[in-house]
Amino acid sequence: MTTEAHTSMATANTTSSLRAPHQGGILEGANPSVYDSKNPIIIFIIQAAIIIIFCRLLHYPLSKIRQPRVIAEIIGGIVLGPSILGRIPGFTDAIFPPASIPTLSLAAHLGLVLFLFLVGLEVDLRLLLANWRVALSVGAAGMILPFGLGCAIAYGLYHEFREDSGLVPISFGTYALFVGVATAITAFPVLCRILTELKLLQDHVGIVVLSAGVGNDVVGWILLALCVALVNAGSGITALYILLTSIAYVLFLVYAVRPALVWVLNRTGSIQNGPTQSIVALTVLLTLASAFFTGIIGIHPIFGAFLIGLICPHDGGFAIKLMEKIEDLVTVFFLPLYFALSGLSTNIGLLDSGITWAYVFGVIAVAFFGKVIGGTVAARLCKLVWRESFTVGALMSCKGLVELIVLNIGLEAKILSTRTFTIFVVMALVTTFATTPLTSALYPPWYRQKLAAWKRGEIDWDGTSLLPETHPSGGDAVSAEKYDAGDIRKLLVYLRLESLPGLFNFLSLLGGDRPIGGSRVHPSKVGAGPDGQAEESVSLLQKRPLQVHGLRMLELTERLSSVMKDTEIDDVSTKDPVVNSFCTFGQLNHLAVSGDVDIVPEGSYAEILAQSASQHASDMVFLPWSESGSLSETGSTTVEYSTQHRLENGPHSQFITSFLSRAPCHTAVFVNNGFGRPGRREGGGLHRTKSRLSLRSNHGHPPAPLTDRSHHIFFPFFGGVDDRTAMRFILRLARNVNVTATIVFVDVQQTSSSGEVEVVATDSEAPRKGDVQVSASASQETFFEQERGFFVSMKDSLPQELESRILFETVSTSQPLNDVIGRITSEVGQSLKSSGDLVVLGRSREGKVSFRTELHHVLATVGQTSHAGSDVGQSLGDVAQALMATEVKASLLVVEAKREDIAG
Repeated sequence: MTTEAHTSMATANTTSSLRAPHQGGILEGANPSVYDSKNPIIIFIIQAAIIIIFCRLLHYPLSKIRQPRVIAEIIGGIVLGPSILGRIPGFTDAIFPPASIPTLSLAAHLGLVLFLFLVGLEVDLRLLLANWRVALSVGAAGMILPFGLGCAIAYGLYHEFREDSGLVPISFGTYALFVGVATAITAFPVLCRILTELKLLQDHVGIVVLSAGVGNDVVGWILLALCVALVNAGSGITALYILLTSIAYVLFLVYAVRPALVWVLNRTGSIQNGPTQSIVALTVLLTLASAFFTGIIGIHPIFGAFLIGLICPHDGGFAIKLMEKIEDLVTVFFLPLYFALSGLSTNIGLLDSGITWAYVFGVIAVAFFGKVIGGTVAARLCKLVWRESFTVGALMSCKGLVELIVLNIGLEAKILSTRTFTIFVVMALVTTFATTPLTSALYPPWYRQKLAAWKRGEIDWDGTSLLPETHPSGGDAVSAEKYDAGDIRKLLVYLRLESLPGLFNFLSLLGGDRPIGGSRVHPSKVGAGPDGQAEESVSLLQKRPLQVHGLRMLELTERLSSVMKDTEIDDVSTKDPVVNSFCTFGQLNHLAVSGDVDIVPEGSYAEILAQSASQHASDMVFLPWSESGSLSETGSTTVEYSTQHRLENGPHSQFITSFLSRAPCHTAVFVNNGFGRPGRREGGGLHRTKSRLSLRSNHGHPPAPLTDRSHHIFFPFFGGVDDRTAMRFILRLARNVNVTATIVFVDVQQTSSSGEVEVVATDSEAPRKGDVQVSASASQETFFEQERGFFVSMKDSLPQELESRILFETVSTSQPLNDVIGRITSEVGQSLKSSGDLVVLGRSREGKVSFRTELHHVLATVGQTSHAGSDVGQSLGDVAQALMATEVKASLLVVEAKREDIAG
C-alpha cells in the first residue's frame, strides 16, 4: 500500500510539472503588476502608461506659461523617481521593480537612438554655411566662456564628490572635459521650438541664435564623443585609435554613404514626392547600423544615429517628410520612457548639505551666466543692439533634453555619481525653464516692431516718425474723409485651400479687364505690316495693378516636423501648392502678387495676420469665411458644407472676431455661396448618405464653360464708417465691366403709418430731409443727416462710365431687416447663367440701427432659435447672421473700416 501511495504521488507530481503555465491571468488570480521574466510586456505596459499619462498631465498647466514639453518630462521623471513618489513604501518595487528596468531601459535607449537621428535630421548645415561668420563668433564665444567656467567648477566637484559610490577612477582632465561640455552645450531642438513659438525664426536675433546653435550642437557632440572615448579607452593609444576610427567613419559617411543615399532617393523620386515605405526602412536600417558601429568602437551608439540624420538631404523637403513618418512614435512613446529613467536616477534627497547646495547654485550660475555673457558679448561685437545681444545670450543658455542625454551618458559611463547627476539635472531644469520668460521680457513684440522701424529709418530712437506727412491740408470734411479712405492699393489675403475657388473669382474682379487687342505677330515677321511696323496689341489694363499678398497660415503643432517647416519656411513657401496657385492666378489677372507661408499656433493666427498687415502696409485684409467652421485645413475638403456649419462656426468665428479687434486696416470677410459658378437648378439626384456612399456619380457630365461672367452687387447702406468704406469698395469693384450694383440708402423710421416700404429712386433727385421721419435723439438726427450727405456726395461724384451700371435708391422703412431681406431675395440670384451675385454689408459697429427684435423674428421664421449663429452675429453683425440663416442665393462680403476711422 505504501509503495502504491508513493507511486501515485510521484505520478501526480510529474503530471503537475508537465502542466502548461496558467494562462487565465487575473481570472485565475494572477497579479499583473508582478514582474514575470517570461512575460515582461505586462509590467512594461503598466510602466509606459503611467509615464506617458503623467507627463501629459504635467505638460497641460506648463504649456499655459509657454514651457516646452521637456520641462514636464523632466519633472515627471523626478516625481516618479525616488525623490517624491519613490518615497512611498512599496511604490518602486510595485511599479518599477529592479528586475524590469532592463526591459524599460532597452525600449528607452532604442527611442533615444531614433531621437538623435531626428536631432541630426533637424540640423540644417546650409544655415551654418550661409551665416558662418556670426555662427562662428557667437557660437565660439557661447561655448568657450561657459566651457572654461565649467572646467573651473569641475575642480571643486571632482575633489568634493569623487568619493561617492558608483564612480570609476578617471583623470581630472577627462572629468573637466565632460563638465565643460555639460555646461557649454545648447539644446538645439528645444531652442528651435522656443524660437518658433516666439516667432523669432525670421527675426535677425533668431537667425543669429539658430546659426550659432547649429555649430554649438555639432561641436558639443564631437567633444562629448571624445570624452566618452577617453573614458572607455584602456590607454592613451586606444583613445587615439578610437578618435582616428571615428574621423575615418565620418569621412566615409560624407563621401561614400551620402552620395549613394542621394542617388537612391533621386532614383525612387523620394526627394520630390517624399520617402516611400522602402526608403523609410532603409533610413532606419542605416541609423541602427551606424549606431551599432559607433557603439562597438567605444563611442555611444547615439553618435552614429546623429551622423545619419546629419547626412540626410534637406532638398525638396525630404527631411521634413521623413521626420513626419517617424517622429510621433519616438516623441510620444519612447522619449518619456527615457526621461522617466533619468528621474529614477535622480534623487533630490541626496542634496542634503550646505556644500552640496552651494555647488547646485554654483553650477546654475556657471551654466547660465557663462552662456549669457559669452553670447551677449559676441552678439554685440556683431553689431546687434544691447537688448538684442542679451536676448541672444539668454536663448543660448537653453539646455533641455540634450543636456539630459549628456548627463545620462555621464551617469552610464560612471563619470557622474547620482549626487552630481542630480545637481546637473536641477541646473538643466532651471536654465530651460527660465529661457522663454526671460526672452519674452527682453525682446517683446512691441520692441521688435519699434526696432525694425528704427532700422528702416521710419522713426528715431524715441519713436518719433521721420516720414513726411502726406495728409492734405484744407478742404471740407467730406474731401478729407475721401482722402483718408483712399483707394485699395495693397490687399492682404488669408489663403485657405477650401476657399480658393471663390477667392480666385473675387480677385479677378479687382484685376481689371482682360487685355483686348489684335492677334500676336511672330517675332520673325516683325516689321511686315503695312507701314513696316509690328502690330501692337492694345491693352486696357491699369497702369498700376493692385498689389496683393497672400498669407497661408499652418498650425504649429508639437511635432518636430512642424518646427522644421518653420526653420525652412522659405523652401516651404516656394513649394506650397496653394501659394503657387494663388501667385499664378494673380499674374494671369493683372495683379502684382506675392505669397508666403507662416507656421504659428492656432491661438496666434489673428495676431500674426495683424502683424503681417502692418508689415506690408496693407489697405485691406481679405478673410474668407470657413465652410467647415475649423481653423485647421486638415480634413476640411471632406466636410459636408451646410448652413449649420456656417452658423456654428466656433473656432473660425473666434479667429475673425479676434482679428477684427486688432485689425490695423480695413477688413473684408467673404462668405462664399457659389461665387464664380453658375446657378444650379434643384435636381432629383441622389445625395451622399452617412455611409459616404452613393449609387450614382455625376463625374461623367462636366459643367459647360461660363458664357456669362456678370456679377450683380446689392448693398443696403445703413450709415456709419463701415458702410462708407463698403460703398467705396463697391465702386472699386464696379470698375470691372462685368459688375452691376444697386446701392440702397435704408432710411430707418421709428414709426410707420402704413407699414409699407417706400422706394424713392435718386437717379433724378437726392434724398431730402423731408423724406425721412425719424423719432430719435439729436445725436441720431445728426448721424443720419451726415449719412444722407455722404450718400448724395458719392452719387453725385460717380464717374460717367459707371452711371449705366450702378443704381442709387432710397428706401424708407420701419422694418429695415425684413425689407432688406425681401429686396435681396427678389433681386439677387435670379439668373442661373451669371457667375454669382454678391451682397455687401458694413459691419455697423456704431449700433445706430438695432436689428435685434427683427433678427429673432427672422430666425424663428426659418425654424432656428434666437441663439443660433450667435457667434456669427458677434463676428459679422446681425444683418449678416440673418442673411446666412435665410440662405440667400448670393455670397456675402462684410466690411469693417480700420479703427482710426472710427475714432475720427
